[in-house]
Amino acid sequence: MDLERSFRTLFRPAGRETCVSGTAIADVGSTLIKLLRDKLDDLSPDSIKLHSPADLTEVATPTRLTLFMYNVLENPYMRFQDTSFPQEGPFRMPPLVLDLYYMLTAYSTASDLTERTLEEHEILGRAMSVLHDNASLGDESLQGGLAGSDQNLRITLNPVMVPELSDIWTAFSSLNLRPSVCYIVSPLQIQSARQNNPARVQKRILQSTFYDVNDSGRS
Repeated sequence: MDLERSFRTLFRPAGRETCVSGTAIADVGSTLIKLLRDKLDDLSPDSIKLHSPADLTEVATPTRLTLFMYNVLENPYMRFQDTSFPQEGPFRMPPLVLDLYYMLTAYSTASDLTERTLEEHEILGRAMSVLHDNASLGDESLQGGLAGSDQNLRITLNPVMVPELSDIWTAFSSLNLRPSVCYIVSPLQIQSARQNNPARVQKRILQSTFYDVNDSGRS
């Protein structure tokens, strides 16, 4: 079985609807932030944020973690799915299946550079452990419009090399590279709004003809 077929089989819908809401991408972000806030409960919830490192501002609660979605791509293994043909109702086009790319970054306000670095490494390691232990996101942990759907999301550590990571940070202008790791969350299925209502078969007529092979030799 090839990789594409394996991927489709693994994430084949289980009978419930895929996400129909346009907020699906935002709901993934909400799910990840809630997961980190719940598991890292010794940190203030306000210190774990969903935004770009470039958007950090001076606030009463110092930032400890940021989760930044830096890219979205169509999943290459599920882009050519077949049209759904339900027993009743309209035919529906295949869903849009996306891979979401995130960068997780840790912060510290310690004045001593060594203490600051150690604290950032500690926070980053703990956050990575949370995502590793909760790498499969199903119905119970999904937020917003994803809740109650058949989505089965996987959190996968993305081994981004230093040059690529530096390129991401270069977009943040004057910000220096900080301890960061990247993840892929996939496959996010967004149900197509396109439907087709062709006429269904209402009546079938079967005709048969019997042929006696013994007659073939008679004159």
